[in-house]
Amino acid sequence: MAEGDNRTTNLLAAEAASLEEQLQGWGEVMLMADKVLRWERAWFPPAIMGVVSLVFLTIYYLDPSVLSGVSCFVMFLCLADYLVPILAPRIFGSNKWTTEQRQRFHGICSNLVKTRRRAVGWWKRLFALKEEKPKTYFMTMIISLAAVAWVGQQVHNLFLSHLKSKTFLLLLPGLNQHGIISKYIGMAKRERNKLLKQREKKNE
Repeated sequence: MAEGDNRTTNLLAAEAASLEEQLQGWGEVMLMADKVLRWERAWFPPAIMGVVSLVFLTIYYLDPSVLSGVSCFVMFLCLADYLVPILAPRIFGSNKWTTEQRQRFHGICSNLVKTRRRAVGWWKRLFALKEEKPKTYFMTMIISLAAVAWVGQQVHNLFLSHLKSKTFLLLLPGLNQHGIISKYIGMAKRERNKLLKQREKKNE
């Protein structure tokens, strides 16, 4: 058991080190983004919401075709991949990092590796469910996809994308960092326990 844990830890460390090398040119940008997503200043949450809303309003106003939108998005990624490693050191200053910055960058890369491993783990579990319980797998997939299709038919696609990107992708780290998610999960659990106790008393 201990050997397995050590092996997993070593693999995580190796993957994190490899990712650090690959993202070294993006280091300053990632550190700044981490500060923003974790709400280190009070005005970061409204700034996130404002920027995301502005981007989606621009997309709504321009109303590009799917091909144009995908092409512009990929072009933006290519430009960022080329320009960020060149401009970031000039914008953010010194090329030498402090120990705190290196530790923070290492923590970001470790979290990205863990997130990727969780996603792969969930994907493998899904296929394991397909092999072990095919009926449950197909019923779950059909009901879930039908529900998503119904929601997509009722609500505008761009508005849904806006909500998903703003709420789940950009605000989630800050909500988690400040304990807001755990607070409301705890409240929900307490309410559930109260309801269960009330049912038990009625049954008695």
